[in-house]
Amino acid sequence: MKKINNFINEYVNNLSNSILSADMNNLNLAAETILKSIKKKQKIFICGNGGSAAIANHYVVDFLKFFRERTNYSPKMISLSDNIETITAISNDLDYKYIFSYQAQSLCSKEDLIIIISSSGNSKNIIELLKFSKKNKIKTIGFSGFDGGFLKKNADISVHIKANNYGISEDAHHILMHAQLQFLIKYFGKK
Repeated sequence: MKKINNFINEYVNNLSNSILSADMNNLNLAAETILKSIKKKQKIFICGNGGSAAIANHYVVDFLKFFRERTNYSPKMISLSDNIETITAISNDLDYKYIFSYQAQSLCSKEDLIIIISSSGNSKNIIELLKFSKKNKIKTIGFSGFDGGFLKKNADISVHIKANNYGISEDAHHILMHAQLQFLIKYFGKK
């Protein structure tokens, strides 16, 4: 039987290569855009499906608490993935593909920002949200893996990582989220 440490070494190498494959200029632009939205007291919405939903919700926790404690800013960050009652009502009564765009219609304004996390970039609910965002001139940041799909092509700022594995894609997106957060705290936090 093969040993897990060999597999873990390979996994970590693949993860590291995936993280480093991200366009660092776009990652920097994403961090600047998030900070600008926070400074202007604009709302930041975030969403994803499955593991990406968990990352979206983690963004909210870290920015509302950790970031706020260590900076002079109070972010207004809301996950479109965390209200199961709303998601199931929209899914049941309309269609699952509208779970994010339908919420955005009621909650988003032109000045707001939407962060979208999707490994494939091709989920129907992600596509519908991007269409809504484009139509209403709401800025988007997209974190994608695999070939990036619709999200990579249509997000205003695309942070795409080269990963053909859901675990590595999600892990990379999560690490990039933490890196952005800690970068912003280090350079814009309390001295």
